[in-house]
Amino acid sequence: MSDAEDKSASGAQTVRRALALLRLIACGQERGVRLVDLERMSGLNRPTVHRLLKTLVQEEAVEQDPETRRYLIGQEVTLLGLARTRRFPLLTLADPYMAELADQVGDTVFLSIRHGHDSICIGRRTGRHPIQVLSIEVGVRRPLGVGVSGVALLASLDAGESVGLVRSNAARLEVLGERVEDVIARVEKARKEGLAHAPAGLMPGTSAVAVPIMLGKEQALGAITVTAMAERLAVERFGTVVERMRQAAAGIAGRYAQVAGRT
Repeated sequence: MSDAEDKSASGAQTVRRALALLRLIACGQERGVRLVDLERMSGLNRPTVHRLLKTLVQEEAVEQDPETRRYLIGQEVTLLGLARTRRFPLLTLADPYMAELADQVGDTVFLSIRHGHDSICIGRRTGRHPIQVLSIEVGVRRPLGVGVSGVALLASLDAGESVGLVRSNAARLEVLGERVEDVIARVEKARKEGLAHAPAGLMPGTSAVAVPIMLGKEQALGAITVTAMAERLAVERFGTVVERMRQAAAGIAGRYAQVAGRT
């Protein structure tokens, strides 16, 4: 390899590592992420992580909270994202169905997509019930398998592929207190049942259920999740809620296929 090729390869590796850190930091949202956790999740040594973070902070792509010393996504990344405000056509197509579903069930509806090894919430609609469970914010990025949306997305994949994705997220899952074997078991259960259900949600006294939005038998466009107080997803109401979720998912997939067929 020539010197020029060697420098090019080194430069590409640096860019990939910096982007990997940005994705990990994005998972922390307003809480931020500790340096030690960035090391554990990225697999990089401390000097490398520190060097990359220093540059990202200088470029305002990353901020460091002066009190907690945690790292957060900086304003430069946010401003860059504004250049593509119409980046998610699925959200535009899905929004009417999400609004109708939220009105029907009375609880909060989320839309999530898969991006690489993560699930990302890109939309949310609230219902009319007095108590809404806003368990996550739009923009939340989590390793696939954390939360029912990620489990539903993994369950839509081939078993071998889903297991590989979960295992590749092992370090990140460990930081979040999740065991690879437990996540794989949840995915297998969801694959058999056609949905992912967490009787005990992220917040005490809540519950959540997710179904994939399937375009054909093999491609998942995303996942719809409903979160509610646990009693509102109890046995006597659960089937009705899931049926309406599946109708919404089918409607979104049908509309997506219709629009895609025109282009």
